[in-house]
Amino acid sequence: MEFNPNDVPSKTIYKVMTGSIVPRPIGWISTVDAAGRPNLAPFSYFNALGSNPPHLMFAPGTRSTDKNPKDTLKNVRATGEFVANIVTRQLAEAMNITATELPPEANEFELAGLTASPSVTVQAPRVAESPIHFECKVTHIIDLGEVDRGSSVVIGEIVHFHVSDEVLFDGDKIDPVKLDPVGRLAGWMYCRTTDLFEMPRPRSQLKN
Repeated sequence: MEFNPNDVPSKTIYKVMTGSIVPRPIGWISTVDAAGRPNLAPFSYFNALGSNPPHLMFAPGTRSTDKNPKDTLKNVRATGEFVANIVTRQLAEAMNITATELPPEANEFELAGLTASPSVTVQAPRVAESPIHFECKVTHIIDLGEVDRGSSVVIGEIVHFHVSDEVLFDGDKIDPVKLDPVGRLAGWMYCRTTDLFEMPRPRSQLKN
């Protein structure tokens, strides 16, 4: 199979990319709108962008039903803030509920039976049940493609970390077994990091 992306439907491109670039970490992004109403939604176009200074990104697309921008994107444009919460296996079902397309006045925290916990530096609440939260200030929003079918890359600087002691060892290392994070595959498929192996990195061949 070979194709030029200009010659095939966008659904085909989406299926090939989301089936190939796996597993993808899930950013469970909490925001508030200009009126202070909370929103919570998962995004699998999500990753770290460096640690000094610490930045991460997520990429919301348009809603599948009406092709309008997602509430999360509207909210970060309005407030310049968000929280990225980490999804564990125990929270997977609740995360899936928050993926429901809802009107902006709906409260996904209440719908999924989650606790909205106040943040330290941003207005958006945290998912109290999640063991890790990153409070972020937006530094860049890059729009990709056309308005009715494109996506936007939201980059935020992490300004406050919350990490549960239950998933830590040696003071600052995350135990992947205790964290039990969930990864996104294609379609309705998800995965866990239960089949682990270690592989030391080769020594540098450069001189100091």
